[in-house]
Amino acid sequence: MSWLDAYAPESFVHYGASHVTALAIAAILIIGLYLFRYYFRYGLPNTILRFSILIVLVICEVTLNIWYVSEDVYNVKDTLPLELCTLSLYLSIAMLLLRSQWLAHLVYFTGIAGALQALLTPALSYDFPHYRFIEFFAAHIAIILAALYMVWVEEYRPSWKAIGIAMLYLNVLLVVIGAINAMLGSNYMFISGKPETPSLLDVLGPYPWYLLSLEGIALVMFVILYLPFAFTKNPRRSRQRLHLP
Repeated sequence: MSWLDAYAPESFVHYGASHVTALAIAAILIIGLYLFRYYFRYGLPNTILRFSILIVLVICEVTLNIWYVSEDVYNVKDTLPLELCTLSLYLSIAMLLLRSQWLAHLVYFTGIAGALQALLTPALSYDFPHYRFIEFFAAHIAIILAALYMVWVEEYRPSWKAIGIAMLYLNVLLVVIGAINAMLGSNYMFISGKPETPSLLDVLGPYPWYLLSLEGIALVMFVILYLPFAFTKNPRRSRQRLHLP
């Protein structure tokens, strides 16, 4: 059962064979979702896709907490669901259940930006086929797919206002999670210090100044995520004017 062992030797290699393979799988799934977006838009295919992504998200979070307890590594300083991507996972579940375009304001920007950063520079110790490797990549890929499902299948269109909502959300989290970190002596969302593994934070200056740099990077990433919609018409509104489904 070494693939479940929380005390297995650290073996993950950034951009090693398993990491590159996981990124390739993510790319294939994203491209596939885009190519088949019209097929998944209505009826049974829509339901199957939506609940498939939702089930992956739920399984990842439930099994992760079971693993924490069974491997005796549960610790309020490290394992509470207070990381940005974990919060995005919970929002993604609610968004898919409700097909909520309001929640998509948050998931599209913060979910994709956070999960993409996690995929490119994973804060991960275990390599494939360890459970944590599989859970980590499955969860973060599913967050991105959930957000893109809302865009390509449900035809959610972000706006400049949505960027403001997402930035406000991040800053509220900064205050709330920062207070929790101060009480617990934890480092959720890396607000209190940089991760030990290589990450984008390594080039953003010392603590606490890298937090200001992150604000700027988040805004730039959100604007980039919005640009595909900035100069295109809303297809849903166009069909409504033409009285098409």
